[in-house]
Amino acid sequence: MTRPATHILRLLKWGRILARHGALRPIERHPETPDQVRRLCRLARLGTVQPREPDFAGAFQAIGPAAIKLGQTLATRPDIVGEDAARNLLSLQDSLPPVSFAEIAKAIESSFERPLSDLYASIEEMPVGAASIAQVHRAITTDGRTVAVKVLRPGIREQFARDIETYEWAAAHLEGLGGEAKRLRPRQVIANFKRWTLRELDLRREAASASELAEAMHAVPGYCIPTVDWDRTNGRVMTLEWVDGIKIADRAALVAAGHDLGSIAQRLVLAFLRQAISAGFFHADMHQGNLFVRANGDIVAIDFGIMGRIDRRARAWLAEILYGLTTGNYRRVAEIHFEAQYVPAHHNIDEFATALRAVGEPMRGKPVSELSVGQMLDGLFAITRDFDMQTQPHLLLLQKTMVMVEGIATQLDPSINLWDTAAPYVREWIRDELGPEAAIADKIRTDTETLLRIPDLIRRIEERYPPRGGAPEPQPLPDIELIWERREKTGEPFLPYLLSAFLGAGAVYGALLLGWLG
Repeated sequence: MTRPATHILRLLKWGRILARHGALRPIERHPETPDQVRRLCRLARLGTVQPREPDFAGAFQAIGPAAIKLGQTLATRPDIVGEDAARNLLSLQDSLPPVSFAEIAKAIESSFERPLSDLYASIEEMPVGAASIAQVHRAITTDGRTVAVKVLRPGIREQFARDIETYEWAAAHLEGLGGEAKRLRPRQVIANFKRWTLRELDLRREAASASELAEAMHAVPGYCIPTVDWDRTNGRVMTLEWVDGIKIADRAALVAAGHDLGSIAQRLVLAFLRQAISAGFFHADMHQGNLFVRANGDIVAIDFGIMGRIDRRARAWLAEILYGLTTGNYRRVAEIHFEAQYVPAHHNIDEFATALRAVGEPMRGKPVSELSVGQMLDGLFAITRDFDMQTQPHLLLLQKTMVMVEGIATQLDPSINLWDTAAPYVREWIRDELGPEAAIADKIRTDTETLLRIPDLIRRIEERYPPRGGAPEPQPLPDIELIWERREKTGEPFLPYLLSAFLGAGAVYGALLLGWLG
């Protein structure tokens, strides 16, 4: 176990990097910052020169790979880091200088325990991309297919393990200070961050996620997932079908290629909704660098290290919340928050509905180009403190992805609005999944499942209470008060009763030996 002094030294080292980028000043000035954290910030920035404008993205980039991933997570949490910091962190680029090809080739060969030439006929030494966790090389397999080979950086798992251990230590102490820090549940934030990054550090799981998402989206036209080459994939190396296309961020190239940007934007939004609401399994890192457009107009997603899951009940709540906000039914949205126990029961549901109206109504009736999911989500975060709402970690990835999708769609087609595009789909899903027919089908299914459990229940009851056997039942025995029980009740001397009991037992035993009793 790492000593507390080691964690403190790491935090001070990272704190000095934050200070040199001006990122500690907002933390110190925030009224909710605990005094202990303020003292640590002052110690960390001692002797540093701080710029006037804080650069959170630059600071996290300078700290290293785990901090880059943490910064991307915190970009979705304006309630923790503040709106300015969250906006700045959205510009955080997950890119680092590449590892030398000699190290990459050695990593591939050691992971497969085979020469590189047995796997690939050729592989380009210059990576097409280098991020905090892995880098990607273009290659041709021994059977002639062009593929993308993703390889973990050597030593990255050990580095992440060290850093995350310190994050956990810091979050536990921060939450232990109580107050606003406890309400924001930093330990849960880090626990989710750890789960997401551990998934990214196992490329077999990423390959499995790609395969599962492809299966869920196979019936959706115009949205594709690259095929996994399982023979050339393991925990540290993943091989996928190569994607030829234009990055979705390159609007000018898409226009020059003759693509219908409005259609692409709409398909992207609907593909996300199908993943999140219908399948409950969605690509949670859908930024511009991970989406391409093929010559035929198909959208192709890559990088499946971060995926989100939502169970059916939460999806139903989500659909009703989205539909309620788009239609102005704030009372129903408030009811869902109370049903889901997002808001503690001691609050007034009508007051909460009014707070939701304050967020939603300013956006109603405006031109679609002025409406924003991101703004609405920021407004919803702003009322969480007033109603003692704890952070819901399972919705963090969803919120982050919604903002990403809206940003890309708006860049492609400035006139699009996520609400207008989503409303018909969400309305149809609610009708199909939550309407009377669906309710009857659910009732039949649950009742049938209950009936099918009855035989097993009867067997368990019989095991607990077995039927009478062939042997005669024993004679009923009289209740006899034990002497120590009498002693406890009356407080009478114990020894005379004990001697009497032994004498009586001896007399009975002697009589049995002599045959007097038969």
